[in-house]
Amino acid sequence: MQRIPESELILNSRGAVYHLDIHPDELATTVITVGDPDRVAEVSKYFDQIDVKNQHREFISHTGTLNGKRLTVVSSGIGPDNIDIVLNELDALVNIDFKTRTIKPELTSLQILRIGTSGSLQADIPVDHFVASTHGLGIDNLLHFYRNTQNAEEMALLEAFKTETQIQHQFSEPYIHGAGASLLKKFTDGYHQGITVTCPGFYGPQGRVLRLGLANPNFVDRLTNFSFGNYRITNFEMETSAIYGLGKLLGHQCLSLNAIIANRVAKQYSANAKDAVEKLIEKTLQIITS
Repeated sequence: MQRIPESELILNSRGAVYHLDIHPDELATTVITVGDPDRVAEVSKYFDQIDVKNQHREFISHTGTLNGKRLTVVSSGIGPDNIDIVLNELDALVNIDFKTRTIKPELTSLQILRIGTSGSLQADIPVDHFVASTHGLGIDNLLHFYRNTQNAEEMALLEAFKTETQIQHQFSEPYIHGAGASLLKKFTDGYHQGITVTCPGFYGPQGRVLRLGLANPNFVDRLTNFSFGNYRITNFEMETSAIYGLGKLLGHQCLSLNAIIANRVAKQYSANAKDAVEKLIEKTLQIITS
């Protein structure tokens, strides 16, 4: 088995993976990712006990147990570039032998759940509701740096999206990946389901106008109006497609759960976004530990 050089897999002085500062024995196989570092403690406060706390830069992680189930919650920061770090290092922790720097012969598949905030693109998905993403559709370019494969359903969805929106002629070539089916089926009651679009920014890439004009002023409308069979685009944010794409390629089960704090069609913002996120955290923990 080929050895992975020190320049490719960077470990710190205690043998933990560099950015996350997590040692292999400190990671649970069920991982919750949150964008906001302060949200890690908002999740782990529900744990029966916290065994490990780590922090390096914006990456904070707590590992503990709830109802007998071992969990890790880790902050990712914002954007697909941070997800590239988080997903690759989470995978390395379970699928690379740090002593020999070789890939382990048997795959360990993680359950990775994102708990985040998002903007609704449909009038009938109001603020303070929850979305479980059936697919992550990326208009960033992260997955194009990897040998990417998509199944027949994903390819059909992607071709329909490109045909209807022509977005690839103005932005990067889009890509799409589905959620982990074994996780998605648990999150139906109380959740809207649909395609989540991942953008490489918060303002122009999500159609917001402050002082700069937009290259595609009809972008939000195009996303809202897209449909393919029973699928439609429900919301957009900045991480889901990267989590789904890298997670699938690496062999993990991933699911993105979103508290809707803005409705871009109705031009509304949640009066109590923090409470909506808190309820999503509680509901998610109840489902995954029941």
